[in-house]
Amino acid sequence: MIETKRKTERAVLIGIIRSGQDDREVVDYLDELSFLAETAGAEPVKRFTQRLDVPNSRTFVGTGKIQDIAAFIKDNDIDIAIFDDELTPSQLRNIEKELGIRVLDRTNLILDIFAGRARTSHARTQVELAQYQYLLPRLTGMWTHLERQRGGIGLKGPGETEIETDRRVIRDRIAYLKEQLKKIDVQMATQRKNRGKMVRAALVGYTNVGKSTIMNLLSKSDVFAENKLFATLDTTVRKVVVSELPFLLSDTVGFIRKLPHDLIESFKSTLDEVRESDLLVHVVDISHPRFEEQIKVVDETLRELDSGTKPVIVVFNKIDAFTYVEKDEFDLTPVLKENYSLSDLKKSWMASGVHQKSVFISAKTGENVEELRNLLHDEVKKINLQRYPYQGQCH
Repeated sequence: MIETKRKTERAVLIGIIRSGQDDREVVDYLDELSFLAETAGAEPVKRFTQRLDVPNSRTFVGTGKIQDIAAFIKDNDIDIAIFDDELTPSQLRNIEKELGIRVLDRTNLILDIFAGRARTSHARTQVELAQYQYLLPRLTGMWTHLERQRGGIGLKGPGETEIETDRRVIRDRIAYLKEQLKKIDVQMATQRKNRGKMVRAALVGYTNVGKSTIMNLLSKSDVFAENKLFATLDTTVRKVVVSELPFLLSDTVGFIRKLPHDLIESFKSTLDEVRESDLLVHVVDISHPRFEEQIKVVDETLRELDSGTKPVIVVFNKIDAFTYVEKDEFDLTPVLKENYSLSDLKKSWMASGVHQKSVFISAKTGENVEELRNLLHDEVKKINLQRYPYQGQCH
């Protein structure tokens, strides 16, 4: 009998608590790593953390901790160890030797998810380039390990050339992929020019905040959307008409904390939709306990893309899932974010920014979506009037 379903791999997650970090922050980081692991198809079984100012240069965590992890792995049939930071090639080899199972770092895990979700030739080329750039410095001692264990998370090898050991071959492949991307970039730039002078808005935000759902609502289209990280890799562009005012809306790849640099580099052409847009629609999951940090990650990535000064509408999504803990009137402890009600947040600086407009919606239930449409209409009209001032003089 041929086995068609791959066994779900059991994983342990490992992170360090750095100086100045509180425990809640680390729990949140490992929650995200757990979601990444589940998105890749693994079952997170246990988490290990250690308080360290800097990672151990040999095994990332200390000697005692790596022994604890090895003992747990041996007793609990664990297939894979996933670290919440990028490991150096030597750390990767040393840890694998200590634990006796496959080891992934955060970068490799994200690359694996991208590899599994790349649908078009453009996305596949971008992911393959990022994979090879990640693999090149890690070739030594890696291929014997790959020969030993076929299949599994982190082993969606670029293309069919699974065990190409020669560095020159990989460098040649990287050069070829870069050339291919240049050609695709030229084609995409031509497509953008052919769209004329219509105002362009781009949906941006952390991964899994509901951008594709909002795209579907506004454009009445059927863009793939699901509750998984990086559901969208390829940029989708749709024409949207609000109160007889047409504009182009693009849905872009979600950002994430510690997004691998190679991925940002290889996805530059996809992110050109962000660079060349007139208006950014920054979608935020307000139900997420650390949504302010996600806002910072997106803002930093936008600055990296030289898009930090564009006009922005901030869309606080998922108000249907927003919860808060009401503070007892006799409780004298300081008010925490968890005690803010939705109306408190609406009154806060986030809802009254000088340079950006904001709206609180639920894409799931449709609440306040009309308010978002009106805001988009006003902002697009404003950009249109700046571009074609004579239009305003005709009325």
